[in-house]
Amino acid sequence: MIRLLVITNNDSLEQPSFRQRIAIYLDLLRSKGIDCQVARLPRGKLERRALFACAPQFEGVLLHRKILNAWDAFWLRRLAGTVIYDFDDAVMYSNREDGRICRIRARRFRRAVALSSLVLAGNEYLAQHARQYNAHVEILPTGLDVGAYPVATPQEKDGLIRLVWIGSGSVLKHLRRIVPALEELGRRFPQVRLRIISNEFLDLRRMPVEQRPWSRRTEVADLVASDIGLAPLTDDPFTRGKCAFKILQYQAAGLPVVASPVGVNEQYVRDGGTGFLVRDPSQWVNRIAALIESPDLRLALGRAGRQDVERFDVHVVGARLCDLILGCLGQGKREHPAPWNLVSK
Repeated sequence: MIRLLVITNNDSLEQPSFRQRIAIYLDLLRSKGIDCQVARLPRGKLERRALFACAPQFEGVLLHRKILNAWDAFWLRRLAGTVIYDFDDAVMYSNREDGRICRIRARRFRRAVALSSLVLAGNEYLAQHARQYNAHVEILPTGLDVGAYPVATPQEKDGLIRLVWIGSGSVLKHLRRIVPALEELGRRFPQVRLRIISNEFLDLRRMPVEQRPWSRRTEVADLVASDIGLAPLTDDPFTRGKCAFKILQYQAAGLPVVASPVGVNEQYVRDGGTGFLVRDPSQWVNRIAALIESPDLRLALGRAGRQDVERFDVHVVGARLCDLILGCLGQGKREHPAPWNLVSK
């Protein structure tokens, strides 16, 4: 059994990134002979040094999202034989100042990437940043358990149509961007509701809002019982690194998606095929209105999205993760796997 030390920077192991890029694969990795021990990176220097000192007991270290100061980089490079770096956000940019470059974050990102034997990037945009400092970069998209979304189960209808948005309160600002469009839709369609699945919420004057506190136990049911998925996003260097997990969730739930054409949104949503890509307020209103007025269109685009999302299933992405880890640790094939295909076949 290969032992892998997984070091994460998440304050909570329930954070979406850790849950969907690490935790969801732990059983699969173990079944393939990779036993992972997960550790949160401590805040203090001495505690971090003690954690890094454990690295020689493992065949490798998987560093999840953490960017490294000079102290961390020195000890990790010295004590860990093989480091694999995994990230799914533009961690080299500031997420608070419209994605402006942050020199400190950029330096720490460069250190983490440069000392790694393999870098796993959530999309091509992130991979391009990493390739400046490391030639061994592979794209590993965020996966999900598609089978956990029971879209084949008939849903009881109450005559209402539910637009849905899922995300943390920290990114609720993206939904606020389209509030004028939602207000107009609420004026035109009294049967429409906005369902927000989050830890924070907003109110509308002309459209009722259904507040659904996020929980692992209820999120799938809340999504499957909705009708149209919303994925608005500002366009800046930070948001272009987003891995569009909410779009994958909508598609797994059999929902058509209306999204901003930012980053991988443009690859994950086929305009007119699985949903719509919209650029201005009038398009938000018109495309959502078309879906509200046509149950057949919602059904057709939702079914197509469900087919597309199969390539992101946990078993597909997990198998690739296993191959990449084993290859990096010298336990599997040395040749690079085929690049990840974002184009639906």
